Amino acid sequence: MRQIAFIASLLRRALRPALALAAVVALAVPLALAVEDIRFFRIGTAATTGTYFQIGGVLASAISKPPGTRDCDHGGGCGVAGLVAVAQATQGSIENLLAIDAGQLESGFAQSDIAHWAYAGDGPAPSSHCRAPQANAPGHDAGLQLLKSRGPMPNLRMIAALFPEDFQIVVRAESDIQSLKDLKGKRIGLGEPGSGTIADARLVLEAAGIGECDVKPQYMRLARAAEALTSGDLDALVIVAGVPVPAIAEIASLVPVRLIPIDGAVLNKLMGRPPFYRANTIAGGTYPGIDAPVPSVSVTALWVVGAGVADDLVYAITRALWQDTTRRLLDFSHPAGRRIRIATALSDASVPLHPGAARYYAELGMELPPAR
Repeated sequence: MRQIAFIASLLRRALRPALALAAVVALAVPLALAVEDIRFFRIGTAATTGTYFQIGGVLASAISKPPGTRDCDHGGGCGVAGLVAVAQATQGSIENLLAIDAGQLESGFAQSDIAHWAYAGDGPAPSSHCRAPQANAPGHDAGLQLLKSRGPMPNLRMIAALFPEDFQIVVRAESDIQSLKDLKGKRIGLGEPGSGTIADARLVLEAAGIGECDVKPQYMRLARAAEALTSGDLDALVIVAGVPVPAIAEIASLVPVRLIPIDGAVLNKLMGRPPFYRANTIAGGTYPGIDAPVPSVSVTALWVVGAGVADDLVYAITRALWQDTTRRLLDFSHPAGRRIRIATALSDASVPLHPGAARYYAELGMELPPAR
């Protein structure tokens, strides 16, 4: 019974309360019979108000198949036999990669550019030159500093490329911020220290000729930043995520908002970076009250796993990811889920494929990325 209580605790922390309750009820009887057959698998996501967490919950459900559940062919789960997966809330890409490298997470989501920097031990330098009081807030650079100081992380591997993540700058509709250059001197939520957003925000500001000391940066959780923008305590909020982001949709339902476009010379400068960034358009109607399309730039979200995770397990997880039952879950869960397609599963492979995943794709006759 202690194991059952532990699983219930994991689910309460990692899943939405309603899902957790249903999962605990479903698991209780079979676990009492076959606790020893259970394997746990964590998926590091990001804030609970973001897209990573929503998609993580769907994939955790899709790949799970606790002992005692019906077989896939008989209307049961099509996941991995004996596996209980959970979506774990984190600060985002940087924290997920550090945790995978340290063996504290089996897997997690990360932006393709952040994953590349982590694997290679490279990336943008922390903003140590900035002496503005806000930039010296405790821990504001903790994620980037840890990423840089950790050095190369050669044990990172990829299961699949998932969906595009758009760079979004949200302001209230009545704001005088009309373009990137208008961000100077403004209070901007740049993301959490362990997020990929904070790293990409610096690249976009730099491309626009704006230093981090030229703005009043705030480093906070997405939910808190959303509240601050809604109340007028922030002038702008930055997030890199698959659209629509639940937190932004919530803001837009409370106060009129706009998205600042990323185009022209700024977009051209970003396209000159390593091939992680693509011009993209956030469609009109993505958020309440924003009817016109907004030009932006995107990166790809990757599902990253540790090299030490068993080949057979990763093979089974990859197979479960592309089952028809998973397809149906993704199609009805979130718009970003509908963009997770096997045709793009090997795109933007900024870290090597895990051998277990490579075996599955090879069986399908897919062309694998070059070995690193």
